[in-house]
Amino acid sequence: MRVLVLVMLLTATIASPVLADMDWEEDGWLATIGQEYLSSGDEFGCYGMPNLSWKGDPGATAMECYEYIEQRIEASKWGNNPLSTFTPNGLTAAEHVTIKEQGFTVHGDYTGQNSTAWHDYEDEPEWEYDWYDLGRRGGSLEKGIADIEMLTSELNSGGLVNMYWIGRIDDITIRHDKDVVQLLESRDDIWFTTWGEVYSRWTVERCYQIDHSIINETLLFIHEDTEACNSAAPFAWNIPVTWIFEIGNSSVLDSNLPMISESTRTTQEGWRQEGSQLYVSVQRGNEVTLELSNGTEYDILGRTKFFNNKSTAVTIAGHSTTDLFKWSSRFDDNPDLKFTWLISPRSLDEGLAWLPYVGLLTLVGTISLVFLVLKKDSNEHNRAEEYLDVIDTVKNNGG
Repeated sequence: MRVLVLVMLLTATIASPVLADMDWEEDGWLATIGQEYLSSGDEFGCYGMPNLSWKGDPGATAMECYEYIEQRIEASKWGNNPLSTFTPNGLTAAEHVTIKEQGFTVHGDYTGQNSTAWHDYEDEPEWEYDWYDLGRRGGSLEKGIADIEMLTSELNSGGLVNMYWIGRIDDITIRHDKDVVQLLESRDDIWFTTWGEVYSRWTVERCYQIDHSIINETLLFIHEDTEACNSAAPFAWNIPVTWIFEIGNSSVLDSNLPMISESTRTTQEGWRQEGSQLYVSVQRGNEVTLELSNGTEYDILGRTKFFNNKSTAVTIAGHSTTDLFKWSSRFDDNPDLKFTWLISPRSLDEGLAWLPYVGLLTLVGTISLVFLVLKKDSNEHNRAEEYLDVIDTVKNNGG
C-alpha cells in the first residue's frame, strides 16, 4: 500500500513537466510529400510555435521554429537553410534584428516597420532591413475574397506581387478561386517564385563578380562564387541569376546549359536567344560555355530584373500551414504555382484538455490512499492494545 502511494505521488509530481512539453505534434507530411514540393521549387519557412509567442520572446520563437524546419526538411532546392518567416505587426526594429540573427532574413507580411519591401510596384528594397516588412499584394487565392480586377492591376504594374493562402481554418476547408489560378497561368510575363528566391536574387545586386572571355568562338562565362560576396549575404541561397549578352548576328550552336524558352517561368539554369540578345540563367560557381556561330564580338549588358527577363514576380505565402497535404493537394494540377509554406506544428492544447481532471483525480486518489493507510495503521494499533489488555487481564486472574 505504501509503495502504491509513493508511485502515485511521483506520478503527480513528474507528469506535469513532462506533459507540459507535449503541446504540439509535427506534421508528418513534411517527410513525404514535402520532398516532392521541395524538388518542384516550393519553399518551407516559419509561421510560429504553439508553445511560444512572437511578442513574448521573438528570439526563442524564431530559434525553435528554425530548428523545427531544419530538423525535418530542407528550406529550398537552392539552399538548406530557412530564410522566410511570418512575424506579427507590433514588433520593434530591434526584435526584427534578433529574428534575423536566427537566420530569417525575410519577415512578412505587413509587419509595421518603417522600412519596407514591395508594398507596391515602386517599393523596391534598397537595404537588408527593408525585407523585415515584406508587403502583401494581389490578395488571396480564397474564393469569395480574391479580387480579379485588383490582381490584374498589380500584375500589370510589375514588381513582386505577394499573394497569400490559408488552406483551412479549424475544421473548415477553404476553397480556392479557380479563376485566379487560371489568370496567373495564362500570363507569360510572370516569374513564379518564393520569398527566399526573390531575396537571394536581390542580394546579387549588392555584390557580384564575373569573369568572361572568348576562346575559338566559344564564349566562357562564370558568375564567381567569392568569399567576399558570401560574407555580404551569408544566408542567401545560390539561385540562378539571368544575365544579358549582346552577341550581334551570332547564334548559339551548343552550350553546356540546357536551352529554355521565353515561356519558362520557374527558376532553373538555362539559356535562350531573342534576336541579338542572349539570356543566360546560371548559379554562382558554374562556368558556362556558349559556342557561337559567327565572330568574337559580344557585350555583357548586366542582369535582368527577374528570372528569364520576366517583368513580374509572383509569390504565394501559405500562412499557418499545419497540414501540408490538406493545404497543398488541390494545386497538384498547377505545377507552375510556387508556394512559400509558412509551417507550424499542430497544437495539442485542445486534445489535452482532460489533463487537469487526471491531475485532480490523481491528487484525490493519493489523499484517499494516505487516509486509508493511516486508518489501517490506527486499527492495527488499537487491536494490538486490546490484545495486550487481554493478556494483562489473564495474568492478573492467575491464568
